[in-house]
Amino acid sequence: MSALHVEIEQQNPMPLRASFSCEAGQLLALVGPSGAGKSSILRVLAGLMKPANGRIQVGEQVWLDTQQGIFKIPQQRRVGLVFQNYALMPHLSAAANVALALQHIPKGDQIIEAVQWLKRVRLTADEAMRKPAQLSGGQQQRVALARALAREPELLLLDEPFSAVDQMNRESLYRLLAELRADLHIPIVLVTHDLNEARMLCDKLVVLDQGQVLQEGHAFDVHRRPRNSRVADLVGIQNRFHGAWLGPAGEEGVGNLQWTRALDTQLATPANSFQLLVKDKGKIPPGFPVNWVVHADGLSLKPAAYNEQRKGFVLLPVQVDAHRDLGELSLIDLMMEVPPFETLKMAVSGAQRLGLKKGAPCVVEMDLELIHIMPKKHRQ
Repeated sequence: MSALHVEIEQQNPMPLRASFSCEAGQLLALVGPSGAGKSSILRVLAGLMKPANGRIQVGEQVWLDTQQGIFKIPQQRRVGLVFQNYALMPHLSAAANVALALQHIPKGDQIIEAVQWLKRVRLTADEAMRKPAQLSGGQQQRVALARALAREPELLLLDEPFSAVDQMNRESLYRLLAELRADLHIPIVLVTHDLNEARMLCDKLVVLDQGQVLQEGHAFDVHRRPRNSRVADLVGIQNRFHGAWLGPAGEEGVGNLQWTRALDTQLATPANSFQLLVKDKGKIPPGFPVNWVVHADGLSLKPAAYNEQRKGFVLLPVQVDAHRDLGELSLIDLMMEVPPFETLKMAVSGAQRLGLKKGAPCVVEMDLELIHIMPKKHRQ
């Protein structure tokens, strides 16, 4: 099995500085705002763009090494590439489109093999003979995926592959990709703007901003322990707050975090802040301003009468400030009834949603173990 190792650095025509790896069988998602460099990195991997400095290795094969003067063109790289807009030939049938990737086998076998690949992505023999205009968006994307896989690639690149299809087709394609992954055993790199899509599909996240990798890691770790507040923002962590680190508490390995509003960090008093007893890693000096996040798993919604005090947890009285029903899921904003009167955001489902309406009193139980603290770059 062949792992992907990437190192890229350049200043022009756009700044790029990226270093990451993806094991065979893993799906790595590149996430970040428009212009962050996600598609540029994909072009470098495909051989469509040569960076000023860099090295790309897939297994034992070196596709790019600027120091050694190695640059394999796209035709020399076994890469499957699925585009956002499908990039199908409109005058060819679905099978003929897939056959374009099968030029390495005898001509008489190409259409037969193409139909087999289309069956793997759940298109019928009849649909295989249709032209792209006669297929739905989801079906066209399946053709594009079959064409990419027909090359038997050593690396699969997905450039916003599901953004042009409706939600129902998108979820069907998610399931299909999950099933295909079990048999592929190759690195897969996905570019997406959809954070839910990235969380659902990927094993690893690479968070990009302005052409630079801010953090790389397993998806759960990045969401639970973002490197800084910008990463927390880019991966969609909603419960981000301000505070001041007060220093060690009485017992070893534990410290006090003063939870404040942004403007109150240096003027914290019992009347405008809340003190939390959290892990102390010994890396932040007392009095230093911090940002902090709490993972969604660290918040539990309880009835207003709930008062069980458990070690390592804190109870926050709240009331529902906003409620948005999304079918099987509801998004709620909960306003704290104690200082610093911040708003907590949660997604709830099932029986938890019953009786939730604006103004309804509740209690949020916060798991202090799932609080992650990030020192601010400068004192304020």
